[in-house]
Amino acid sequence: MTKAPRSAGRIAVQATLKPRELMTDTPELASAWTAKIITLFPQAFPGVLGESLMGRALKDGLWQLQTYDLRSYGIGKHRNVDDTPAGGGAGMVLRADVLEQAIGDVHRGTRGVVPLVYLSPRGRRFDQSMAQSWARADGVTLLCGRFEGVDERVLQHYGIQEVSLGDFVMTGGEIAAQAMIDATVRLLPGVLGNAESAVEESFSAGLLEHPQYTKPAEWQGHNIPDVLLSGNHAKIAQWRKAEAERITRTRRPDLWDTLQQQAKKPEK
Repeated sequence: MTKAPRSAGRIAVQATLKPRELMTDTPELASAWTAKIITLFPQAFPGVLGESLMGRALKDGLWQLQTYDLRSYGIGKHRNVDDTPAGGGAGMVLRADVLEQAIGDVHRGTRGVVPLVYLSPRGRRFDQSMAQSWARADGVTLLCGRFEGVDERVLQHYGIQEVSLGDFVMTGGEIAAQAMIDATVRLLPGVLGNAESAVEESFSAGLLEHPQYTKPAEWQGHNIPDVLLSGNHAKIAQWRKAEAERITRTRRPDLWDTLQQQAKKPEK
C-alpha cells in the first residue's frame, strides 16, 4: 500500500470527522493550478516555493503542490527504485515498474490538461514561452530524475516530454523543478501584486528587460537618466524600448536574431 501524496496549500473546507490538526493529507482544491512532483526527496518541497509571493499564493489556494514519494513505490524490503544499466556502465537507472506505479497514482488524481514532464539535461530548454504554456494548463506533473536517469521505455510509453533547465548537469531534478514552477506560478492570475510586472519583464516580448532605477536620484556620482524623471511617459516608453533592444542585441544576439527573423516573416 502506497502513501498518499504529500500536499501543500490551503486546506479545502469540507465536512470531516478527523480533527484538522491531525490531518496528514490536504484535499485537492478543485479549481487550483496544481504542480505534482514525483521525487525521491519530497521533503525538499515546497522549499523556496513556500516563501514570499509564491508562498502567499500557495497558502491562499491560488495554486497547490503535491509530492509523490518515489521511495514508497520501491520493490522489496529495502524499497529499491533503481537497478544497474542494461548493457553495463556506471551508475543506476530508475526502474520502469516502480515509475509505472507512481505515474499511475498521479494520473488517477489528475484532471484537465496537465503536461507530464521529465527533467532531463537532454530535453528542450525551458523558457518563458513554456512557462506561459504551462500557466494556461491546469497544472504540470514533473518527474525528478536521479542517478543515470530513468528507463527509456517509460518516456516512450507515456509520451513524457523532456525539459532541461540549461546546458549543465545536476544531481537531480528537484532544484530545476522548483525553478520551473516558480517561473510558471508567478504568471497565474492574482499571484503577482501588479499584473503589468509579468508583461514588462525580460523575455515576455522577446527582449531582455530595460534597466531599472529608484531613489536616490544621485548615488556615488551616478545619476538616474533624465528622461525617467521627465514625466513624459511617451519618451520614457521609447527610451525603455530602445534600451531593451540595445541590451538584447549586445548580450543575447541569439534572441535578437530570432526577433529579426520573425519581423521579416510575412503576415498571414
